[in-house]
Formats: sequence, structure tokens, C-alpha cells
Amino acid sequence: MFKITAILKITHNIDSSMKTLKLKHPLVTAKWLHTNLLHPNLVILDATMQKPNLSSDKKTEITESQIRGTRFFDIKNVFSNTTSGLPNTIPSPELFELQAQNLGINNSSVIVVYDRLGIYSSPRVWWLFRTMGYANVAVLDGGFPAWLETGLAVEPLSSAIWKKGDFKAVFAPSSVVSAAEVLEATKDANCCILDARSPDRFDGSKEEPRAGMRSGHIPGARNLHYENVLSNGRMRSEEELKSIFASLNLDNKQLIFSCGSGITACILALAADIAGYQEGVLYDGSWSEWGGSTDLPIAL
Repeated sequence: MFKITAILKITHNIDSSMKTLKLKHPLVTAKWLHTNLLHPNLVILDATMQKPNLSSDKKTEITESQIRGTRFFDIKNVFSNTTSGLPNTIPSPELFELQAQNLGINNSSVIVVYDRLGIYSSPRVWWLFRTMGYANVAVLDGGFPAWLETGLAVEPLSSAIWKKGDFKAVFAPSSVVSAAEVLEATKDANCCILDARSPDRFDGSKEEPRAGMRSGHIPGARNLHYENVLSNGRMRSEEELKSIFASLNLDNKQLIFSCGSGITACILALAADIAGYQEGVLYDGSWSEWGGSTDLPIAL
């Protein structure tokens, strides 16, 4: 049995009558989260999709503990359309609303999302809530590793059942584009498709991890590997992100984010939002759909 980090005394007081806490930025720090940990409207979500590859001295703590009060947000099995034939695609607003309510999420909730790899799948949850009309959500910069590095309190993993919330989804369909719309965008000089996959997958020199998937990229797409907007599991600074996106000479183009299965594309969406490009859309089917269809053109 691992030893749980000692519970740190939170010296500030939070007025239980407070009803709102507005997030002013799509990222929060471990310090901010610790300061507001007892806020009555705070909801902390763990969006981890895979176990981290860590040395044995770190593995137990990071896989068998959590930030106090964390609720597990199951992207793959609960908050996806599992009948679509594609991995991780957006669920219906009705399903999303019901499952969010089952996690005890309310219309007054302040949602902070983290994952155990730093920043990997947590931006997907940020994007999902924004697409479902809810803006009071942010990603924990650096994720659970950043929390542990700061020496903050953890508790054993919990499978608590939460009182049903009153969350209501207001779906924004303009946040998502289909393969047909992306195909049209390849012919539109005012659109820019940004592919978050690694350069060797983008140029087709590395075989795709999914069996039977074609290699290459969407014609006209540009490659911005998601790791380029991160540094040691944290999002790069706003100034760095602005420089990265400015170097792409986007010229007010409509941004379309794509990747392998709609997860890391959301890292680019988050980075672009921080850099001031807040009107981007997601190709949710991403390469899982495009590369798996012989009816869609590819480039190498």
C-alpha cells in the first residue's frame, strides 16, 4: 500500500454562501486550484485515457491517488458516441447532458479538468463543454504531475456516486465540421487545416497505429504537432503560443483542427484559444475517418 501525501491544511476560508466563481482563463495552475479547492461549486474531473509510462517510484502515487473530490470523466466509454464506428467522437447533446448530470455537474459548476500525462486528453473535455454551451471550464496546466510536484494533498482513488446535477447542454453545431465540410475547406484559400499528429505520420513516412489506415494527410493541411505547443507537460506561455501561430501566417483564416481521433486536436484548439484564435472548429472524425475512407483524397 502506498503512502498518501499528507493532507495539507488549507488556511483560507471560503464562504459557503458563495454561488459563483468565474474562470477568466482556459488554464488554471495547481496553486489556483489548491486555493479554491473547498469552493462549493468546484467540480474536478479526471480525463485520463491511458496509464502513464512512469518509473516504479512514481507510478503508484500517480495512478492510485487523486486530487480531493475528483470525479472520473470517461471520454472513451461514456462521453463518446460509441455507435459511430469511429473512436472518441462527440456524443449527442442529450447523452452528454445526462452523463454530466450523473457526475453531479450543475449549471453553476466551476469545472477544472486534469489528466495524468500533464496535458493530453484534458483539453478534449474543455472543448466538449464549450461545444455543449458551457464556458466556465478550464484545464489544470501540467495536470496531475504538476499537482504532485507542488507537494499538494491527494487522496485514494474514489468511485463515489454523486447527487444528480442540473446541467443543461446547449449544443453549438458550428464547433464541429464533417468530412464533407473539410473536403470543401481544402479548396478554400480562407481555411487552414491544422493537423496535430507527429510529422512522420503527417508525411506518411510512419505507418498509422490503426490497422488498415492509409498514411498521409488531408490535402492542403499543415502540420503543427501538439507537442510543439507544450513544454514539459504544460502549455507554453501566451507569448510563445502567439509566436507559434503567427509563424503560420494564418491571415484571419478559418482554423480547422484535426489529429488521429479528435483528442490531440483539442490541444491545438486550446492553444489557439489562448493565443487569441478563438473561432476555430474541430474535425471530430479526424484521420480515423479520413484515412479510413478510400473516397477521400490524401496527400503525402
